[in-house]
Amino acid sequence: MTEHTIREKTCFFTGHRDIPREEYPKVQQRLERAVERLINQGVQYFGGGGALGFDTIAALTVIKLKRTYPHIRLIMILPCKDHDFSWQGEDKTLLEQILARADKVVYTAEKYYNGCMYKRNRHMAEGSGWCICYLDRPTGGTAYTASYALSVGVQLINIAEDET
Repeated sequence: MTEHTIREKTCFFTGHRDIPREEYPKVQQRLERAVERLINQGVQYFGGGGALGFDTIAALTVIKLKRTYPHIRLIMILPCKDHDFSWQGEDKTLLEQILARADKVVYTAEKYYNGCMYKRNRHMAEGSGWCICYLDRPTGGTAYTASYALSVGVQLINIAEDET
């Protein structure tokens, strides 16, 4: 498979960490529909960034859909090996469970440094043909990543806006 073909079959996720709990069911439902639509278009690889909020919902959605679509793969692309050093309790446990069920885990740096999150986000965009995002404000890391993805030719699906 060529690099171009792999990009066409790859989608990554980016979204806000601070999604209100009452929004989770709607976000998860829209996300599931968008992922299934891409699977039906031939997308097989889904990249998650390992952050709280949307990244977690996205990874859990892919894990759920693997029951119906066993050929899809969840690839966790983390900014560094210690990116969750300040996480507590349930958040840390949930990330460990996601990583254990992922098909592959990639670290874009050994240790945390200022800018490693941006490096991870650029890595995901440059290797993908698609991005499903949850973007409801024009500034911040998600806005930067969505803008960068568009600049490198990624097709964007924003489930904060789209009724997918």
